[in-house]
Amino acid sequence: MKIKLSINYPSSELHIGNGILINKESDWLEVEETKEIKEAIEKGFLEYEGKLEKKEEKKEKSDKDEIWIFAEALHGKLARVVLELLGKGKELADSLNVKLSVILLTDKDNYSKELISYGADKVYILENPLLKNYDTNLFAKVITEAIKNYAPQIVLYGATHIGRDLAPRIARRLDTGLTADCTGLDITENNELLQTRPAFGGNLMAQILCKKRPQMSTVRPGVMQIIPQDKDKKGEIIKLEIKISESDLSTRLKESVKSAKKVINLEEAEIIVSGGRGLSSQENFHKLIPAFAKVLNAEIGSSRAAVDAGWIEKPHQVGQTGKTVRPKVYIACGISGAIQHRAGMQDSDLIIAINKDPSAPIFKIADYGFVADINEFIPAFIESLK
Repeated sequence: MKIKLSINYPSSELHIGNGILINKESDWLEVEETKEIKEAIEKGFLEYEGKLEKKEEKKEKSDKDEIWIFAEALHGKLARVVLELLGKGKELADSLNVKLSVILLTDKDNYSKELISYGADKVYILENPLLKNYDTNLFAKVITEAIKNYAPQIVLYGATHIGRDLAPRIARRLDTGLTADCTGLDITENNELLQTRPAFGGNLMAQILCKKRPQMSTVRPGVMQIIPQDKDKKGEIIKLEIKISESDLSTRLKESVKSAKKVINLEEAEIIVSGGRGLSSQENFHKLIPAFAKVLNAEIGSSRAAVDAGWIEKPHQVGQTGKTVRPKVYIACGISGAIQHRAGMQDSDLIIAINKDPSAPIFKIADYGFVADINEFIPAFIESLK
C-alpha cells in the first residue's frame, strides 16, 4: 500500500515504526501494512492508497452478562412483541458480544423451538401446571430468583398488560430501575443500555440510563422489527430448578372466557384507516371512517386530537402517547401529521394521506397524497369500489 502524511496531522513529521519517518514534504511511500500504520490511518494521521485489510477476530459470545427477554405467551401463542424484542435483543447482544436468552414460564413447552428460530441463543424454562395462567406473584417470584441465580445485565419485557404488571414488581424486588414504555434501545460507548421513551405528553423524547443491574425496560409493541425466522438455528434449553407451590399463587383462576367484545389490535393490522381533527365532528368520524375501513377490511385508528375530543376510544390512538404501528398500508384521513402522530406510524410500508391543507406535515412522509375534502373523497372512493 502507499501512504503519505495527512494535511490534517498537527506536526510536520511522524514516526510509524520500523525506523520509518514520514514528513509533509514526502511523496507517496510504498510500505507494508503494520499495526502502527493501520492505527495512524484510523486516527486520520495518514492518507493511503490501496486496500486496508480488516482482520477481525470473531470472538466467542460470553455466557456472562446475558440479555434476557421475558417470553409472554397467552392462549397457546407467543405475544408478537416477544418476537419483536428478539430482533432488537439480537442487535444489542451482538454489540455487547453476549448471548441472547429468553425466560419462559409455562405449563407445557410449545415455544422453545420458535424462540430459538427467532434469535434466542438460550431458553431458560420452568414447566409446571401452576404456570398455565399468568399470576403476578408467582411469575415475579420465579423470574426474580432466576435473575439472582444467572445475573443477566439487561432484561426486557413487552409493554403489554402483563409486562406492565410484572416488570415493576421484579424491579422492586431486585432494587433496580425500570424504564417503562420504551420506543428505542441502544448501547452506549460505555456498554450501557440507552433507553428512549416519550415524556411530557409525548412532546419530548427522554433518554435514560440505569446505573444499577440488571438494566430493565418495558418496550412498546410495534416499535421493533421482527427478524426473519431461521428454523435451522440451534440453541440451548436450560431447565430452571425453582420450587413453586399453590401457596405462591395470589389468585386462583376458575375459568378463562374470551370476551365477545372486538379486541383492537392495531399492532398486527395489515391495513389501518385513521381519522383526525379534519373530520370536524364525532358524527362525521363515525359516518366516514368505519365505512372506509370496512370496504378495505382494515382496522380503525385515530389521532390524539380525535381521542381527546371524545370521538373514539383511547385503544385506537396512534402516536407517541398511543400505539406504534407498522401496517402494510396506513391511510391518514384529515390528520395534519404532528410529530407525535408521525412517530407512531412513519415506519408503515405504504402511507396514504388525505387532507385539504396542501401544507400539512403528513404529506412529507406520505407515499401518496390527496389534497381533497375528506367529506367528498371517502364517499366517492367507497362508491368506486362497489
